[in-house]
Order: sequence, then C-alpha cells, then structure tokens
Amino acid sequence: MKLGLKGKKAIVTGGATGLGKQFVLALAREGVQVAFTFYSEKEHPEKTQKQVKDETGLESFPFKADLSQEEQVRFFFSNAVEKLGQVDILINNAGIWLTGHVDDIKVKDWDLTFATNLRAPFLLTQEFIKDANAKHHGGHIVNVTSQAAYYGSTTGHSHYAASKAGLIAFAASAAREQAKKGINIINICIGIMHTRMIQANLDKDQDYYVDRIPMGRVVEPEEIAKMGTLFASDVYSYMTGATVDITGGMLMH
Repeated sequence: MKLGLKGKKAIVTGGATGLGKQFVLALAREGVQVAFTFYSEKEHPEKTQKQVKDETGLESFPFKADLSQEEQVRFFFSNAVEKLGQVDILINNAGIWLTGHVDDIKVKDWDLTFATNLRAPFLLTQEFIKDANAKHHGGHIVNVTSQAAYYGSTTGHSHYAASKAGLIAFAASAAREQAKKGINIINICIGIMHTRMIQANLDKDQDYYVDRIPMGRVVEPEEIAKMGTLFASDVYSYMTGATVDITGGMLMH
C-alpha cells in the first residue's frame, strides 16, 4: 500500500532514541522530511541524522530542546517551520516516566511530568493548528499515549498515567474543533515496549511484564512506528479523535 507521504514534512519529538527515532526513520523511508527534538548530546542525534541520509538521501534536522520549557517548545516549532517550510505531520512522542508512589511524589516531579507529557503536546498542537490553518492546509497529529491512561499505574507511576489520560482527553477535544479544517488527530495507545525508558524494569523482572501481555511478547519500537506512520497518512482520513489500542492485548479497548 502506498501511503502518499512522499514530499510531506514532519516534526517528531524525542526523535534521537527509542520509538521517536523509529518514527523518524519510518517517515523518512516514506519520503517525508523530518525535524526532530533531542534532549541531550548523549542521545547522539547525529547518528539518527546520518542513518536517515544514508538510507533515504533526505536531510533531517535535529533540535536540542527541553520540552518542559514553554519557550523552548515554541522556539523549536518556529525553527522547524523555517527549515521545513511547512509542517504536515506532528508526532508527539517524547515523554518522561518518573517513579514515585502517590504518598511520595514530589510536586516538582508531578509538574515536570505534566509539563513534558501533556503541556508540550498541547503547545505543539496549538502551534501546528495555527500554522496549518493560516496556510490553509490540513494535516495529521499522532500522539503517543499509554494503556496506563485507562488502567492506571501498578508500579509507582501515577503522574505518568494521569498525564497520558489528560493527553487523550485533550486530543479528543482538539480533534472535534479541527475536524472540518482537515486536521486529523489520533492517539496510539502502547503497552510495554523495548525502550531505554523501561529496559531497567524489564531486566529486573521481565516475567512480571510479559505475563501482563496476552500476546506474550514485548513489542519493538520499529513495529509501533510502522503502525503509527499509517495514522500520519490519509489511509485513515475518516478517523479522528480516536485512541488506537496497540498494546498486544493488554488494553483491548
């Protein structure tokens, strides 16, 4: 199936590692030029940039940004638009997964989680909508959320779960407002995936996590990115405001 994405322009947050990197690569393989954020030089964004160039011949544009800071989020978007010319696709992927039981969570950790996981997607969605509407073109927004948004956390991550639940509600509201303007917004709800964020927990007690997955395996980021890229195309042009369960059966929502 041809996705019709060649020549499109995209933004991916957290695009130097994990699922974000796989989104950058999956989009580039479809002919999409991508600007992406990274948080630290230790994430080696130049490796993602080189891989995109080697595999597809396309230039990609990494930007260092702390997504918990409003001014950095808005500055990133404006610079990405300057580089790309137009943004057709927004992938709100970046997130943090701090640990703490409810009676121990520090307010600063709660606020940081919401600033990164919910406020940053709000700000980028806002900028995307304003830019797309001003230029009279539609587009696609894909938000990465979690089954924890529905079931809550069982391992001390209630702030993460709450932020992801908020993202689902926000996206549905934004989708209602923008549907007639040609902007589609989809959430992909993931479960347990092989990424740096959760790898230490998997190494400690993999059976605990795998036993919760009906399909009996931990998904790879590449698999999620391939599915997510479909929702950044017109293949699902009649779907908006939905949250798609790709958890290996954990959610069955």
